[in-house]
Amino acid sequence: MTRVETQPGRAESSAVKNFRAGAWILRGAVFLVSTGLLLAGLEGALRLANVGYPSDITVPCTLHGQPASCYNLFFPAPFFPPGMIKTPQAYAIPVTKAPNAYRIVVLGESAAMGDPDPAYSFSRFLEVMLRDKFPSMEFGVINTGSVAVNSHVSLLAAKGLAKQKPDLFIIYSGNNEVVGPYGPGTVLTSSAMSLPIIRADIFVRSTRIGELLTKVGTQKKEWGGMEMFMRKQVAARSPLMVQVYNNFAANLRDTIKVAQDSGARVIVSTIATNLKDCGPFASAHRDNLSPTDQQAWEALVQKGSNFENERSYAAALSAYESAAKIDDQYAELEFRIARSLWMTGDYDAAKRHFMRARDLDTLRFRADTKINDVNRSVAAATGAELVDAEAILAANSPHGIIGSEYVYEHVHMTPEGNYLAAKGLFLEIASKMSGQPGHAVSESDVLSQADCEKLLALTAHDRLRMKTEMLERLQKEPFVNQINHQDQVLRLTIQTSVPDEDPQTTAAEYQWAIAKAPDDRILHYNFGLFLFDHDRAAAADQLRQARPWDDFPVFAPDGTLIQ
Repeated sequence: MTRVETQPGRAESSAVKNFRAGAWILRGAVFLVSTGLLLAGLEGALRLANVGYPSDITVPCTLHGQPASCYNLFFPAPFFPPGMIKTPQAYAIPVTKAPNAYRIVVLGESAAMGDPDPAYSFSRFLEVMLRDKFPSMEFGVINTGSVAVNSHVSLLAAKGLAKQKPDLFIIYSGNNEVVGPYGPGTVLTSSAMSLPIIRADIFVRSTRIGELLTKVGTQKKEWGGMEMFMRKQVAARSPLMVQVYNNFAANLRDTIKVAQDSGARVIVSTIATNLKDCGPFASAHRDNLSPTDQQAWEALVQKGSNFENERSYAAALSAYESAAKIDDQYAELEFRIARSLWMTGDYDAAKRHFMRARDLDTLRFRADTKINDVNRSVAAATGAELVDAEAILAANSPHGIIGSEYVYEHVHMTPEGNYLAAKGLFLEIASKMSGQPGHAVSESDVLSQADCEKLLALTAHDRLRMKTEMLERLQKEPFVNQINHQDQVLRLTIQTSVPDEDPQTTAAEYQWAIAKAPDDRILHYNFGLFLFDHDRAAAADQLRQARPWDDFPVFAPDGTLIQ
């Protein structure tokens, strides 16, 4: 006789299944919790054993015997392969903030840092302007700008420095969103990742366990400059660029929130880039361009180039525009069109094409139009203040197009460019600090460029030194591939073909500036570097006075340690 299973039997089977499922969930939870506890214990043990290095942006130190927070030289380590860590200028922040102190944090990349010499960055010009206007206040500028970083790094820097009682954050960022850490054109980290994955990866890399895994799994490399990125071209039409803009906007919003939550004012600045005198670094044809069309395109471009060489700019423009009807995605062609329009006097059209040449550049070392649009829109949406450095420099440039007068090569500003950017920032900052009812801050309140340069000891020697350094950089990729490379080299060659300033004059200019600001360690540092070839004992004394904190090792230009 066959047994028929009853309803209660079915209920019991379902209960067993539920029990087994619950048991698996419990086992999984126990496994996750135990693994988490194991990792936490291992992390704690590594920290107690002092294995690895702290990942915070500051670590405890002393400054003139008093407690301070000094820049952590290992802070950038999670974002760079071993051997390639790039650091900003070292700094120390006193733990005790004086009642009249005003702390300014600058976030950004090498252009914010003030490359080629941070001594003449816009933050330095701004500092002397503010000191002149508000002599009773003690201004301290913490410039975190660094080579090759981007908004992923700036957000972490903001989180750390928000604890240091800042009064103002200045954000000058956007040049490295493609080539910096996690960008689609980077050689530093993994690339083309979603923001949640990027932030998880940063968290893991910042732990002692992550540091060990990164050290074991990553081959040591050496920094190779911009030429390292030659094989990492990204077209403007790439879908990856949408992610770049979204990530930048999210990081900028979060950075502003961190700064505002600390009680600080926030100023976002747009990025000024060289349009007229910086040809694209690399170009790419449009998709699906047939061999026949490419041959026709090349013939028209060659025709236009011949006309341009003959100074027949209208004819050159006609040939280039015909080529653009076949393929208008090639950055170098846009630059040729812009250059011809400039020569025919159509400056408005020239500016549009210079901008498009920059935006189509497939080696994306310059903030493009959309990056600056993000800077403007996010500042407006978050209530941050905006200083439009791009517009300020353009307004002071011939025909409104930024060139080498204010930007050396692609993004690094000349002293004249840094002065103008600082002037815009000063007017915005001082307008809300004046403390004089009914008194509107005007340009008459701004210290002149000549006076700023005297206080910063920007000597003829230092101008020549910086231009010489920039000329050397132009001899390498990707600069040598630019269509106007010879023009750039010729311009700087002429500017550097002048005799150096008399050493006694240079020394006197430094001594005057130091007498005005005896605690300015950057003045002491540059003076020490200058003196090294003339009086090594005096140079060593100046370099000792340039220590950012008490036990900071000081090295002479030849690499020897100064005791």
